[in-house]
Amino acid sequence: MTPCISDVQWAAYKVQGYLRLDLVMDEGELEGLQQRIDEIMMGTAPTDYDRIMMQLDRDPAVGGDRPGPQSRGHKAATLCYRKIQGLEFDPLFLSFMQKPIFREICKRVYGAGTPVSCFRAMFMNKPVREGTPLIWHQDRWTALDIDPLITIWTALDPATPANGCVKIMPGSHDRLINPGHGSGFLTQEQAETVVAENEIMDLEVALGESVLLHNHMLHSSGTNNTDIARRAFSACYMNAATRSRNGDAFPILFGEGALQPELV
Repeated sequence: MTPCISDVQWAAYKVQGYLRLDLVMDEGELEGLQQRIDEIMMGTAPTDYDRIMMQLDRDPAVGGDRPGPQSRGHKAATLCYRKIQGLEFDPLFLSFMQKPIFREICKRVYGAGTPVSCFRAMFMNKPVREGTPLIWHQDRWTALDIDPLITIWTALDPATPANGCVKIMPGSHDRLINPGHGSGFLTQEQAETVVAENEIMDLEVALGESVLLHNHMLHSSGTNNTDIARRAFSACYMNAATRSRNGDAFPILFGEGALQPELV
């Protein structure tokens, strides 16, 4: 049976800005996604690396203790990547993104019959005993003419406070704190103010579980102090009418012209 969202759950999401979807994986799907992302990092995956943006968590070329540049192509055979984008062009990750429950969520957010596209489909990683801290911010991009509103975040490893799970401020999605910043990052003064005024929650997520997040909810994350990596897949869904500052459109996930796993 396909999981569905109840009206009670949806009402809670609108207040809190997040909703646990629990396990939406098919049998064997988690293992497949774990194996595929490790293969992509090691450079052995049957995928088009020219379409994928990759960023090392630590790059000796820029000092060794900072992330490397985010650019197209494979960088090194290592599991110490911070971010990999463009996974909508991988058939395994695309199939996962197009699950019926995610289509249902998009209908609730953007309206039935509205085509939905992908702003970004990315792997976020806190490697063992590594990880780049992420300061408080709201996900929004002034280079887009319509704000993408939702992200579905899926744990490919258990996400805990010890290994750098996301920290959130439930209910903080109702207003923009720093609307002029291109990616929604807060200044230090703004961050200190919101931390003092709001409840902070460690968003612990079990292995294979997914969480719906409103993009405007304040969130941050720390580093990984354990011997367990914190791998996650983050997919941002938006109205397909959205255009970039240059007029570019984005790959369609639901609606006419949608990407098809067997063709990517």
